[in-house]
Amino acid sequence: MEVKSIYEAIGGQNTIANLVDIFYTKVQKNELLRPLFPEDIKPVRDKQLMFLTQFFGGPSLYTNMYGHPMLRAKHLAHPITQAHASEWIRCMEESLNQIGIDHSVQEFMLERLRLTAQHMINR
Repeated sequence: MEVKSIYEAIGGQNTIANLVDIFYTKVQKNELLRPLFPEDIKPVRDKQLMFLTQFFGGPSLYTNMYGHPMLRAKHLAHPITQAHASEWIRCMEESLNQIGIDHSVQEFMLERLRLTAQHMINR
């Protein structure tokens, strides 16, 4: 039996792109999260698309373009609290639900994302 990556299991680049679009629409409307992001969200969306592609087993787009993600270091300039991390995960969970990711796959994805979100907390 061939084991697929999460990236392949959810439908690859098109699904990740859809997830990122829906997620950042939510972020831009979110009172707590919006101030953490620049007005021009496109560069952030593009980086997130590359990162999530790689994070879930697709091509190493982010690393090929920017080098090692060094997520914590790159987020230190932004005051990220437990409330921010929780809200970020809530928006991501809503986005995964909206695009119809299978529940068991979604839970695996969210568990990985929760660990990452917790790692970003710096205040």
